[in-house]
Amino acid sequence: MTKRQTAAAAPSFEEALAELEKLVAAMEGQNLALDQSVAAYQRGSELIRVCQQHLEEAREKLQVLDRAAGEDAAPRALDLGR
Repeated sequence: MTKRQTAAAAPSFEEALAELEKLVAAMEGQNLALDQSVAAYQRGSELIRVCQQHLEEAREKLQVLDRAAGEDAAPRALDLGR
């Protein structure tokens, strides 16, 4: 499977984050059987990797835009209001 095929099958950042939040809530609710908890943990790990990949791709795009605009391409902290 190529990287493009994998990306097409992967959820968007927002979809992955929403699913991850639901899994965390279910696990925190302590209403899952052990096998369900293990499966939720495994799926959560996959979703974290998906989110990290989307964030890395976004960071790379921003660096390209900074370079094109003649700005310093060094990574800088983003204030997300949190």
